[in-house]
Amino acid sequence: MTVWIYKLLILDDLGVERDSAYAAEQIFNVIDARASSKLPVVVTTNLTMEELEHPASMQYARIYDRVLEMCPVRLKLIGTSRRRGNAEARKQLAQRILLG
Repeated sequence: MTVWIYKLLILDDLGVERDSAYAAEQIFNVIDARASSKLPVVVTTNLTMEELEHPASMQYARIYDRVLEMCPVRLKLIGTSRRRGNAEARKQLAQRILLG
């Protein structure tokens, strides 16, 4: 069995995974392995600092505590949602096609 160790791991949209014990366990295992190996990780999330610091369950408290420890540099990006703009453009195109 081959084990891949990547120099950088990017976790996109932490907090939107299925809310199941299995999903939380897998996320914990990945985060804990990165923390133990002292390898860098970049995490993106739509969770607020309040949600990261005070999660609803002990299961996620363990995960988020490690994430906060591993990610000392935190950036809050503010702007218009690209997806909402894309959806509006598609809506307008559909209206032009359907309504002439």
